[in-house]
Amino acid sequence: MDNDQLKSNLLSAEHWMRFVYMILFAVILYVAGIVMGIVVLIQFVFALITGSDNSNLRQLGDSLSQYIYAALRFLTYNSDDKPFPFADWPEPAPVEEEMVEPAEPAPAAAPATGDITEEPPVSTTDTGSTEPKTDK
Repeated sequence: MDNDQLKSNLLSAEHWMRFVYMILFAVILYVAGIVMGIVVLIQFVFALITGSDNSNLRQLGDSLSQYIYAALRFLTYNSDDKPFPFADWPEPAPVEEEMVEPAEPAPAAAPATGDITEEPPVSTTDTGSTEPKTDK
C-alpha cells in the first residue's frame, strides 16, 4: 500500500461515518445485552412459577437475539446493512405451542387372588446339579 492510498483511506468520510455508527451500535448492543439478561431471568422465574414459559417473552427474546446478531454482523464488517433503527425490527419466529399429550393410562394391576403358587427354591450341590429343596 502506498502513501496516497493510505491518505485516501484515512480521509475517507465513508470510513469515519461507519466508525460513528459502530460506536452507536456498540452502545445499543451493550443495552440490548442487559435487556436480554433481564428477559432471560424473567422467563426463568415465570417458568419456575407456572411450569411453562411465556410465549410473549419467548418472542421478545427471539427478535432481540436476531437484532443482537445483526448488530454484531455490522460491527464485525460481515454486513453493511445497519440494523434497527435504520432497518425494520426483526420479526420473531412463530411461536409453536407445545401439544401436551395425555399420559398413557397405567396398565391395570393383576387381580389379587389367593391361588398364587410359588415354586420351591432351587439349591445346588457339590456336583453342580440342581434339585428342588425340600423341607424334611
